[in-house]
Amino acid sequence: MSQRKASGDTGRATIRDVAEQAGVSVASVSRVLSGNYPVSETLRRRVMKVVRDLDYVTNAHARSLAGGGGTPTVAILINNITGAAFAHVAKGVEGAASLRGWLSLVGTTGDDPERELTLVNLMRQQGVAAVILLGGAYGLDEYQMRMARFARSLDAAGSHLVLVGRPPLEGDVPATTVDYDNEGGAYAMASHLLSAGHRRILVLPGHAELTTAQGRLTGAQRAFEAYGVPFDPGLVLHGTYDYEHGYDAVEQALHHTPDFTAVLAGTDVVAAGAMQALRAAGLRVPEDVSIVGYDDIPLASQLTPQLTTVHVPYEEMGRVALRAVADRRESGAGRRKGSDGDHLVLGTHVVVRQSVRPPARRS
Repeated sequence: MSQRKASGDTGRATIRDVAEQAGVSVASVSRVLSGNYPVSETLRRRVMKVVRDLDYVTNAHARSLAGGGGTPTVAILINNITGAAFAHVAKGVEGAASLRGWLSLVGTTGDDPERELTLVNLMRQQGVAAVILLGGAYGLDEYQMRMARFARSLDAAGSHLVLVGRPPLEGDVPATTVDYDNEGGAYAMASHLLSAGHRRILVLPGHAELTTAQGRLTGAQRAFEAYGVPFDPGLVLHGTYDYEHGYDAVEQALHHTPDFTAVLAGTDVVAAGAMQALRAAGLRVPEDVSIVGYDDIPLASQLTPQLTTVHVPYEEMGRVALRAVADRRESGAGRRKGSDGDHLVLGTHVVVRQSVRPPARRS
């Protein structure tokens, strides 16, 4: 039994206690625990025996401050932890981090830009290896300015900001962006509906202030222009990316502009709500109204009929984001303006299932 335990001291052991019991310096204990420095097998065994005897739990933050490096930690900030799409991004980040022995922390922003900024600053203070922000951003000037300031502050502290599924920050900002062809996916999906003969399409792109929604709306408008079909702004209803918005928007449209023959939903979850609202109104999908989604989460293939949607490689985006941080950290290379890897864009594509047919005449 160790002297510490024999004395009846039930307080948590410190690294100094380990060093004292092992008869070595604190620096030697730190080197053994970090695994980043070569040490003799004799020293390693001696220190680890004391660690077990004292039931010592490493304080990763203290090790980092002491220069031992510790276990790198990546902070994943997500709008809503229950949201299926970006939960897959978080899964990709966590899986890639785990393979490297890194730790992952998850924080939720609640779709609040102020809370997002607060969490980024908090993670900077905690000394994480990287902060990975998931999902669309807000195009507000003050928000962009403050986020750029935090990115520079993270960089100065040896950390890094990674933006996933949102546009890069303007100017020379030390951040990596891992994006997908959001606008192109919406263009392809709207084109699919237009090529099937639909001309009156209800568009539910998301919040008007959200960059994700702006890109999806722009892509749809480009498709209308390419097909020479007038685009009716009155058939655009903005709202949240949830089931309730899909249901309420379709219910509202059926009262005010009931001549639409298709619904282009901003997410698969919105599409599910829209589909239920159509059924509640006695309309069939796709016989009376066609409907498409965006994301290609598992829900899309579980709906009846199965949903035609845009596939986004969310999990791969998470893996790419973590690899970008790890490669940068392991190489020790600083950011170079315009260098490869600052802005990575992954492709999207339409997954054709059973929810689209040529328009039918409705009474």
